[in-house]
Amino acid sequence: MREDDTSLDIFGVCVQDLSYSAAEARIFAAITANEFIKLAFLNAHCANIAWVQPSYHKALQDFLVLPDGIGIDIGAQIIHGKKFNANLNGTDFVPSLIKNSKIPLSIGLIGARAQVAETALESFRTLAPQHEWRLLSHGFFDDDQKHTMLADLKNHRADIILVAMGVPQQELFITREITQDHCKLAIAVGALFDFQAGQVSRAPQWMRTMRMEWLYRLMLEPGRLWKRYLVGNPLFLWRVFKCRLSARNKK
Repeated sequence: MREDDTSLDIFGVCVQDLSYSAAEARIFAAITANEFIKLAFLNAHCANIAWVQPSYHKALQDFLVLPDGIGIDIGAQIIHGKKFNANLNGTDFVPSLIKNSKIPLSIGLIGARAQVAETALESFRTLAPQHEWRLLSHGFFDDDQKHTMLADLKNHRADIILVAMGVPQQELFITREITQDHCKLAIAVGALFDFQAGQVSRAPQWMRTMRMEWLYRLMLEPGRLWKRYLVGNPLFLWRVFKCRLSARNKK
């Protein structure tokens, strides 16, 4: 998406600066108008990947990108002198968006391990029973299975597809494979299926309120996440200050 009055540039990615209600209204309006839209979320880790991976950075230009986490807020404050209106992280925003839809929708799931995806599907059905839910595929399919899945999706076009393959694979999959023939809204949801299926626990509410959920995740999975946070966060801040200095030099 091009930069406009409702977005802030983070590492060359236009991130929407919207309230919860305004973001939901924008997306519902697109669905109602039968407009094809791709939705992604940018946190500090994603921004680091976008910095070094051109294909991911380029793909995000065609997504509606929402801010995720305290790191992006800190980056916006340093680069632009203001924080985002709201923390629209996908783990909270996507279930809220789906639950708040007054219109019955058809929603398909792609990604995660088979058992996780099946459990997440049942959880979503309980959360928002007004919708028609389908498990389109787990995340470990071969080319033949992919082509069959996409052909089936064309025949039964969904309103929303949730794609959980991790960053940047999910955004690249949506960019390369998903078109308006498949759905109205494709959302890159990261680890949402794991959370929805209860495979990964959420931080206590007080930690979420303090925006320290990243620390809780680090404590749960230090072996997998130490590099993302203990190396990635300082690297993100260094890049933020580099962007700030570059912006000053251009004045």
